[in-house]
Order: sequence, then structure tokens, then C-alpha cells
Amino acid sequence: MSQKYRALGPRICSSQKLVLLFACVIMPLQVQAQVSSRAESAKDSEPNEQALEDRLVVTKVDPPSWWTGSSANPIRLLLAGKGLSKDLVLTADRQGLQFTNLKASQNGHYLFADLHIAPDCKPGPVQFELSQLPQSSQSSQQNPTTNPQRTALTWEVLAPPAHHPQGFGPEDFIYFLMPDRFCDGNPANNRTTKSPGLYDRNKSRFYHGGDIQGIASKLDYIQSLGATAIWTTPIYDNNDAPDLKELHPEPGQSERVPTTGYHGYGAIDLYAVDEHFGTLEELQAWIAQLHQRGLKVIQDQVANHTGPYHPWVLDPPTPTWWNGTATEHPKNNWQKWTAMNPRATRQTQQLNLDGWFADVLPDLNQDDPEVAKYLIQHSIWWLGVAGYDAIRMDTLPHVPRRFWEQWASEVKREFPDTKVLGELYDSDPVLVAYYQGGRRGHDQIDTKIDTLFDFGLFTPIRNAFAKGKPLREVHQMFARDWIYADANRLATFIGVHDMPRFMHEKGATIQGLQSAMTLMMTSRGTPILYYGDELAMPGGEHPDNRRDFPGGFPGDTRNAFDPSGREPSEQAVWKHIANLGALRKKYPALAVGQSLDLIDAEQQYAYARISDRQTLIVLLNNDTEPATIEFNTQGLPSQAILKGWSFQCDDLLGGPNRLSVQAHSSSLAPNLSDTETPQNAGTQAAASLTLPARTSAVFLLPE
Repeated sequence: MSQKYRALGPRICSSQKLVLLFACVIMPLQVQAQVSSRAESAKDSEPNEQALEDRLVVTKVDPPSWWTGSSANPIRLLLAGKGLSKDLVLTADRQGLQFTNLKASQNGHYLFADLHIAPDCKPGPVQFELSQLPQSSQSSQQNPTTNPQRTALTWEVLAPPAHHPQGFGPEDFIYFLMPDRFCDGNPANNRTTKSPGLYDRNKSRFYHGGDIQGIASKLDYIQSLGATAIWTTPIYDNNDAPDLKELHPEPGQSERVPTTGYHGYGAIDLYAVDEHFGTLEELQAWIAQLHQRGLKVIQDQVANHTGPYHPWVLDPPTPTWWNGTATEHPKNNWQKWTAMNPRATRQTQQLNLDGWFADVLPDLNQDDPEVAKYLIQHSIWWLGVAGYDAIRMDTLPHVPRRFWEQWASEVKREFPDTKVLGELYDSDPVLVAYYQGGRRGHDQIDTKIDTLFDFGLFTPIRNAFAKGKPLREVHQMFARDWIYADANRLATFIGVHDMPRFMHEKGATIQGLQSAMTLMMTSRGTPILYYGDELAMPGGEHPDNRRDFPGGFPGDTRNAFDPSGREPSEQAVWKHIANLGALRKKYPALAVGQSLDLIDAEQQYAYARISDRQTLIVLLNNDTEPATIEFNTQGLPSQAILKGWSFQCDDLLGGPNRLSVQAHSSSLAPNLSDTETPQNAGTQAAASLTLPARTSAVFLLPE
């Protein structure tokens, strides 16, 4: 009943003596009032602009689920929507769930809440209800899904994860790929209604169709190389329309054109899988498949920034969510070294830490407690829900070191065996070492980051084996291993997706690539192989260094996943790497053994990898001419040498070269006392062989 009609009613009831007047005058007015009343009631029931604005709406909850028994309890929820307030009441239809510490954004678009999950809370879907205290019995009986003062949403309590992250280490061999450029296993997700117009293989920075199903179909191929772990670029949901902020010309063109987030580093949702790659369920099934095969999986995460189209950019959950705003922010100056400068002040470090990448990518403020909590939980959630074993963390030096200590501590409290590989794109080994966990810096911070990319070694590897510069640069970099908390954990590589490929370097040859891979696969550290390098794939600056894998896409003219589809030079490199991968598995000393340098000439290098039961010798000749390499075997624990044997060894890489070891009786230290004389000083041996130009060899000494 309308307010007008209720006001008129009492006057009619008090005029009982005026029957004629009532019949002739007031009765028609009452009918007219009823009609007006119904019209106004119908109008009131229709949503108007103000009613819609005041309606309580929840469009998203992060994280979308969590498990019982978690060390991260309570979970900090972030609800997005409209009409949100800290004065709302948040309840659940499940015992064992309690909400506390509600905090809302000033515009009512975000609500934070702590969710306490009891250890005995029953797993399964749960209904949350967010409401205001009812103002009348009528409003309290309305449907919560339509009542502007209350709304219902579905969340999920999970059972504790069945898989616990295993991490990775020097015993592993990582195959790194970009899902979009590897293999198209499901063409149906190339063109989607959610993000139309982003698929075009003729455009270098658009989606090309690679996906999770495509990777799953090529696991036999990956394992045939000897790989034990897979790392992919991010699978985060990226923008659903062409990127008009990051414009780049197509190769050979000058006009700057729109791009896409095919690479995965421009997230618009940190809790969703991009539809071009598949679904969360497909991701979970793929990871479970890898674990059944004994493979580990490393997730690429980003805590420094999001994509420029994330909803937070124009509507942040807190006033300090970002370092700056979309219209007013610092630009990153890439001066990473300022992070380790003991003389630094905030103003000298600010641009490196707070600046927006390329003046476009929004820089998250990890000093905001809500941001820090959000990022920490997001990392833990992916490990627990998807089943990843480890994290590759992007842009490490552009985030405050104090955050990494907090982040890593909480991640490892939940999953102690997981490992973190940090990306610090800088060739200064001192800076790389400064960020590796295991000891405190001058700022009294231990980042607890397990390992980093060995960019210090990357540069001399490229210089020597691609450009023909002295191999001694490699020896000199290994000599700096003492500055690391644990050099054996560094991740070694000859190239990744952020630089031109090895074969793009001026002077690069197939032989040089093979020698570089020999060094990487037989030296300390965890080797990483970037997809396509096993085929000597060329490629300049990106996106040219992110070419489609031949044979992974409909319409490809050849299939390099199969030997019959490879050129002879491609097959030679592939076979060489696969052989090295098999040797690492057969002879663990190549992966985790002690390293001992035997010769460090200008363009020749010999070193041993030693374990309790194995001694292997690796030799490289980086010269343009054959070279005879000779060295003394003193210090090698081979029983054959200690017994005074002379022998020859075959090259485990299949080459024609044989290592000759000639024993002779002599004292290398005649002036030493008996107690100071090395154990095998009385029975020495000299080793020698001649290596062709730009080649390598691996030998196993007999026991």
C-alpha cells in the first residue's frame, strides 16, 4: 500500500455520517487512489538508477577457496562488488567458519574480511550471506539474492592438498616453454566469446593457439630430452581485448600496432586461468599427469605488477594499493644495483622499486599490508590448488627485500619443501648473490629465495661459445662462486624468452651451441633449456625469440617433434642435448658432484665432477683450431689412477676422441714430509687428448 493511500484511509473511516458524500465524491477518489497506488507500487518495484547503486552486490571473492588445516589461517578474503561496508554481517551456512576484522573501501566496492576455518570444518561448497541488519520483518523475509540489503555467494572449503610441492634442485633438468607458442592441442579455445579477435598467427604479438592440452600431448617429447621438470610462462587470465597501451610494430614494419597478453605477464585476474590456455580443471589434470610421470612443475608468478587493464588500476581496493596512479606514477629506471647499495637512501631506490615498467605496468605496493597478504595468499593458493612444485618469481629486484623475506617465510611455512627461483636480470654476480637466501645482507634481511638465474654465468657463456671470445671468462666467473650462499643451486641457461636466442648472436655455430650445452649440463647448478634451443632455433629480440614450435600447430609444414621433421643440423643439436640429459641421469656426479678445475687455458677448459662412486672429466676446446689438452690427474679419487693403471676412456658423447691416462711413478712434492705428501703422490698420471675445434667431450674414469 502506498503512503498516499494509507494517509487517505483514516479520513474515510471517520466520515460515517456523510454517506451520500462518500458515495458520490469520496468513493471515486478512493478508486483513483487505488489505481495510483498500484502504479506507484509497480514503479517502486522496478530498479531505478539510485536503487541499483545502493544494491548490495558481490561480483568476486579472492581467494575463491581454501583448505582446512592451513598454516595461513585465518584467510584474508577480498570481496569486490557494490554497496559493501564494514558494518555488514557476513555469515556462512557451515559450522567451523567465522568472519572477523571487516574493512571496506570508501566507495563500497571492496570488502576485506578474515575467515577462520576450523580444522574439523567439513569440505565442500558453502553459502556465504552478506547482509545488513533488517529494518522490518517484511525486508527480512525477502530473497537474499534480490534483497538490496543482503546477497548470497558460493565459496568452497577444500580438503588439505593431496600433493605437497617437491621443489627442484641441481639433480633436475628444466624444460622451459611458452604455452601459447608450443603446441595447439585444443583449437576450440583459440577464438572465444570472452575475448574475441585476439587469435591471429600472422601477428607476432597475438595469441597463436598453444594451450595446456597441447603441452600435455608432448610430454613424451619433453621427457625424451631427459627433462625432469617443466616451467611455463604465466597462465594468469590476461586482457580480453587488444592492448592499446603497449603498441609495437610488426617485424619489418614501422607502424605501432596493438598487442595482446599472450605471454601471460599482464594479469587481469591473479586467480584465473586464461581461456586461451584452458581451464583450472585442465591445469590440475595436466599437473597430476606430470606427477604420475615423475615430472615436477614450476609456476611463473608475478608479485611486482599486474597488467594495465586490471580492474584495480582505476578502482584500487585501498588508497595505497599502487605506487602511484594510472595518471601519476614514477617510471622504472632499472637501476637494480641500488637495492644493495649500503649508502642508498629512499630517494635513490624509489624509481627501481616503485616505478611502473615501461611506464605502463601498474606497480603494486607491497608495503600496504592488504597487498602483501593478497600476494602471499595467491602464491600459496596456486601451490595447494593446482599442485605446482615450485615458483619462478618474476622481477625480483623491483620489490622490497623485506617483502620477499615475509613472502617466502609464509609460503614455506605452508609448504616447506617448495623452492623459489627468482629472476634478477643482471650480469653482476654480486647483485645476484645479494638476493639469494641463506644469509643476511647489510640490511639484515634474508630474502629466503632459494636460488636465482645465473645471469653472471650467462654472459661469458654467450661471449665464449657464440661470439668466440676467450673461454677463460667462464673460468673467471666460476671463481666467484664463493660469493653465493649456495652456487650449486643457481639456475644455468644459455637463453630464455627475454633475450635474443643463442643462434642469433653474430658468430654463433651449431658446434658452439653444442659446447655451450655441454658446459651447462655438466657444471654446477640446475640447467634450463628454453624450448626450441634443442633445434638451434633462431630468433632476435622478442617476439622473434618466441617463435611457434614447428609441428605444434594446424597447418605447419613440418613436425619437428618427430626426427623425420628436423633438419640435419637440428637433429644433431637435439641428439647432443638428449645424450647429455641421459648422462645426467645415469651419472649423478654430473649434476650434484664436487667440481674440480683441471685446466683453465685461454680457449680450453677441463674439469672433473666427483662423487663417492664416480669421477667424470669434461673437456672443451673453444678454439678455431684443434687443440691438445694435457693435465695432471692429481687430486682425482679414481681407483684406477691410485692403483697405477694406464688406460683410455671413450667419449660418452659418442665422439671419436679417446682420453689417454698414462701412469708414472714420481713424487710431485719431493720436499714435503711423509705426513704432508698427498695420498696418491707416489703414483701419478698424466691425461691427454686432442680435441677438434669448437667441440667438447665427457669421460668416465674407471674405478
